Amino acid sequence: MSSATENARQPGGRSPNALTRAWQILVDGLAALGTVLILVLMLVISADIVMRNLLGSSLPLVSELGALLLVMIVSLQLATTIRADRLARTEIFFPGFRLKRPVAGSILSALFNLTGAAMIGLIAWSSFLILQKDWTSGEYIGVSGIATLPVWPFRAFIVFGVAVAACEFLFRAVGDLAASVKAGERP
Repeated sequence: MSSATENARQPGGRSPNALTRAWQILVDGLAALGTVLILVLMLVISADIVMRNLLGSSLPLVSELGALLLVMIVSLQLATTIRADRLARTEIFFPGFRLKRPVAGSILSALFNLTGAAMIGLIAWSSFLILQKDWTSGEYIGVSGIATLPVWPFRAFIVFGVAVAACEFLFRAVGDLAASVKAGERP
């Protein structure tokens, strides 16, 4: 079996269904968009540096745009970080514990993922409320008459990214609970 086929398989050795593949494409697409936005942010900052050295003044929107892009990048790439199991946690304890006690380890992992889903879900909800406020008030960044951008498109991507991350946490929790039941059935 090729490594591409092995990478496409779910834990447990079965091939992912169409819904799982679509979810993976969505999560990876958001991460790819975040990567492209890193390049955009680098170009904006580089252009600002060149303009400061040539004209002695900054480009409009750079600091506000940079701040929004940075938050947007993190939120778009968060679900992939969760799926790849790259979040910071105590790796000294957990892998060994999960090998020695698979049921307890799966339950502990499910609790971690449920807690993550709750916290990221709260962030998504509060970000959604901010998005609503920005939409209704017509919030923008920049200086009127020089350069302005509406804030709501950035906030919409932030809300979408963290909502997908919360769902990824939930999917992992369900997988961990299923693994704990499966491990409990073994003799």
